Amino acid sequence: MTILVTRPSPQGEALVSRLRALGRVAWSFPLINFTPGRELNTLGQALGALGDGDLVFALSQHAVSFAHAQLQQQRLHWPTSAHYFAIGRTTALALHQVNGMDVRYPLDREISEVLLQLPELQNIAGKKALVLRGNGGRELLAETLAARGADVTLCECYQRCPIHYDGAEEAMRWQSRDVKTIVVTSGEMLQQLLTLIPLWYRENWLFKCRLLVVSERLAKLAQEMGWQDIQVADSADNDALLRALQ
Repeated sequence: MTILVTRPSPQGEALVSRLRALGRVAWSFPLINFTPGRELNTLGQALGALGDGDLVFALSQHAVSFAHAQLQQQRLHWPTSAHYFAIGRTTALALHQVNGMDVRYPLDREISEVLLQLPELQNIAGKKALVLRGNGGRELLAETLAARGADVTLCECYQRCPIHYDGAEEAMRWQSRDVKTIVVTSGEMLQQLLTLIPLWYRENWLFKCRLLVVSERLAKLAQEMGWQDIQVADSADNDALLRALQ
């Protein structure tokens, strides 16, 4: 049973090589790639404006890597007096590796609602909050922080760009390679997959595949689109995806 992984590079390739090491047949088919964000050049200034006990949020590993590269280029450092938060364990680890600081993150689900339940984020009126993110996404976090009285600044550190493929050609390839399971880690990629694959292949192949997603929200979206066999992984990192695929 062949597995198709639509995660972007390098996580997609990493998951495929781990699956192959376990004797599974797997292929990487990234649907998006990443480019520098439009607000990346304002990052140094935004971090410099933070005072003691102000808040920095990283919403993905890509936000961390693009932000850190920008700071290195400007010979700037992560402020040591700020408090750092991440959307999940993998992002927290990436942030800790570049700034050496303690990073708080939600332990069970990598979603804004759970992050916002952390005790440190309940009384934040008057604090500055800098949110490092991609183009769009996770509006709930910024809106809730602002509603709690924080002065919120959003910094688009990277952009997600769709990779263009010939849909009929790809559908034919993956069906002939007997792909029966597809891994999708965002709603944007789910929509892209649906748009890419022509109607005949959707009905005769795509919707018959088992779909592995990373949240109940995505599972609901997939069901509305036409999938029936849907599995939800514990979280969006490769360890959780690997557990679900085994």
